[in-house]
Amino acid sequence: MSNQNNKSALATLVTVFFFWGFIAASNGVFIPFCKTYFNIDQFQSQLVDFAFYGAYYIGALLLFIMSGSIKKDIMNSWGYKSGIIYGLLLSAVGAFVMYPATAGAEQGQTGVFYFVLVALFIVGLGFSLQQTAANPFAIALGDPKTGSHRLNLAGGINSFGTTIGPIVVSLVIFGAASWSTDELAEMISNNEITLVTVQGLYLGVGALFLLAAALFYFSKKLPALKSDVVFETANKARNLLVVLTIVVFGCIGYVISSYIGDTEASKELENLRLTLLFIALIAVIIAVFVAYSSASKKPEGWGAMKYPQLVLGMLAIFTYVGVEVTIGSNLGELLKKGVADTGLNALGLPVLNDSQLGIYISLYWGGLMIGRWVGAITVFNPGEGLKKVLLVLVPYVAFGVILAVNYIVGNEFTTNEILFFAICIALQIVGFFLSKDRPVKTLKIFSLLGIIGMLVGLFASGNVALFAFLSGGLFCSIMWPCIFTLSIAGLGKYTSQGSAFLIMMILGGAIIPPVQGKLADIYSIQSSYWIAVACFIYLLFYAFRTKTILDKQGVTY
Repeated sequence: MSNQNNKSALATLVTVFFFWGFIAASNGVFIPFCKTYFNIDQFQSQLVDFAFYGAYYIGALLLFIMSGSIKKDIMNSWGYKSGIIYGLLLSAVGAFVMYPATAGAEQGQTGVFYFVLVALFIVGLGFSLQQTAANPFAIALGDPKTGSHRLNLAGGINSFGTTIGPIVVSLVIFGAASWSTDELAEMISNNEITLVTVQGLYLGVGALFLLAAALFYFSKKLPALKSDVVFETANKARNLLVVLTIVVFGCIGYVISSYIGDTEASKELENLRLTLLFIALIAVIIAVFVAYSSASKKPEGWGAMKYPQLVLGMLAIFTYVGVEVTIGSNLGELLKKGVADTGLNALGLPVLNDSQLGIYISLYWGGLMIGRWVGAITVFNPGEGLKKVLLVLVPYVAFGVILAVNYIVGNEFTTNEILFFAICIALQIVGFFLSKDRPVKTLKIFSLLGIIGMLVGLFASGNVALFAFLSGGLFCSIMWPCIFTLSIAGLGKYTSQGSAFLIMMILGGAIIPPVQGKLADIYSIQSSYWIAVACFIYLLFYAFRTKTILDKQGVTY
């Protein structure tokens, strides 16, 4: 393909990245609304993430198992273009299912919530197909060494979706009016605010999925990019993943079932639920350790997992997606949760209600947009001097876009809030200058900044704590392309299979938020953010370890 066609193909490809961001970030507003509307606890509300991101894992796992059974890589057989089309059609089905799933639902009908999860699961299955195809597709549209920059560009579009998603969903559900907490509670209890608006939103999203599928189908400039490499089965990897699936979904399934008919859980039951959730979390870590140690001794049967950079990268994707999602998904509860009768939330700030959360959730996800726009600068090959100017200018231009979008819909930040976030952006800019476009160095710096940000949020209060947590979006922003590129470096014919394994590990977004939700139920919402600290610590370890591994293999990155 010519360079011009590559750019046209990339422009078409990034449309699906927008959808992923829009829906994923919208969950940040949808989760606290579901908690209020369906009368559920924090853990149950996080099942929105469990259904959505768990579908990524199940979809990628099924694709891998079916490919193994016919000894042929199904995604390579379809071609990346067809894989994305099939994924869009499946997501459209899930979006349309949301209408009958919530038909006639009223406030307090917890059972309907589980039908909502089924619809979100189907949407997520479609996204799983799309992601499995789109990420290696973006890397294949040019020099593999600049693949992370193309992923950053696509990620910037994805993050624009994450920025406007919470705002749009908040407007759809609550309207433009600013309700007081008491007014909102009364309107929900009187069914004046219902799921009818959510039905309309998902019908519209489903139509857009179909439109995007048509765009891909009829696009002349988007190649199929099929691979002719011989598919090699990985029976040991398959067996390990099947066992992991049974353990994880068995534990979380038991916890979900324990809510049926339970009106007031005992302390013992709550502790059992938390224990089972941690078993599911630890099972993932053990599985990675087993693959890492066993494949290094006898690589036959492990497929792509015989490469240690991929195995450790799988856990890195797991923790990265987990921390990115859990910070945003629990943010609403952090801002809503009142402390005694003080009228202040866990951070010592005024308590907010569901209709007031969209602006801060938009700012969190907007932080990811800022970092990804900066990461995409290299795609355009600016001169060294211009690049330095853009590294400072682009983040604040992106911040201006966030402020403008919020202003248009009537959301305004205070001067102090703008100043706090501007300082966080300045720290991110310093990180970009220090990292010098090197994936390993970038991961080291931003993982460390993430750890510091979460610790400040845990031990501080007021706006300092709030914006420390919000800064997590800025520091997570650049990690996905770095991890993905490093994980598949040197995999050769196993690249497609390795990509599927990495997509499976989006499972982190399904497990880590519910774990934090239960920690919040038992302890406190602010202290539950210790799990975010743990995630960033592993990412820092991965940055150091993967450099050693790739250096030994003589792989350039």
